[in-house]
Amino acid sequence: MHVAFIMDGNGRWAQARGLPRHEGHRRGAAVVKKILRVVEKNGIKYATFFAFSSENFSRPESEINFLMNLFEKFLKKYNKTFCEKEVRFRAIGDLSQLPINLQLAIEKLIQNTACFDKFHLTIALNYGARSEVIYAMRNLLKNKNVDVDNLTWEDFEQYLYTKDLPDPDLIIRTSGEQRLSNFLLLQSAYAELYFTKTYWPDFDEKEFLLAIEDYGIRERRMGKINDKTNN
Repeated sequence: MHVAFIMDGNGRWAQARGLPRHEGHRRGAAVVKKILRVVEKNGIKYATFFAFSSENFSRPESEINFLMNLFEKFLKKYNKTFCEKEVRFRAIGDLSQLPINLQLAIEKLIQNTACFDKFHLTIALNYGARSEVIYAMRNLLKNKNVDVDNLTWEDFEQYLYTKDLPDPDLIIRTSGEQRLSNFLLLQSAYAELYFTKTYWPDFDEKEFLLAIEDYGIRERRMGKINDKTNN
C-alpha cells in the first residue's frame, strides 16, 4: 500500500497559538517521524510526504531558508536510523534549485539506502505535478527511439519523477483544505482522497488510523463496474 500526505496547516497552527510560523514547521517535522512509526507498524510499505511545492518559493525568504535548513537537519539526523531500519529514501521534484548542502544531504541518503526494500520513504521537495509533466516530456522527446504514435501510459510514466514508485492508494490532506494543490495529479488518477480539518502538527496515530479505516470501507472500482452492485 502507498499512502501520500499533503502536510498542510503548519503556519496556521502556529499563528493560532501566537507562535512564529517556523515553530509550526518545526512541530510538523516531528510529526513526520511519529507518523513513519505508525505507517511501519501497520505494514504500509510506501509513504510519500509533500514537504515543499514549487510554488512555495514565493514565500518570504526567511521562511524558505528556515525550511531548507530544517529539511537538511532532518535528513542528516535520521541517516543512520534509515539505514538501521532498512528504509529506502527518495526525493522527487526539481532538486537542482535547492541549496547545495541540502542537495548533497539528499544524494548521500539516497545512495546509502538504495539497496533497501523493506520500506520506502519519499519526500517531495520543490515538486509540482505540472512541472513534472514538462520534465517528463522533455526527457521523452530526447529519446529518439520512442514511438510517439503508439505511446502508452506505461511508457510515459517511466519519465516521471515517480517512475520507481507505485501510484498512491490513499492521499491524506490535513488542515481542512480539499484540493490536491498540484501534487501527484497523474499518479493519483484512481487514489482515494481523505481530508481532515486537523492541522498537520496535531495529526497523530488516532487521526491516521481514522483515515485508514475510512479507506478500508471504500470500494475501489478503478473505473470498472462492480459485478455485485452493477453500477
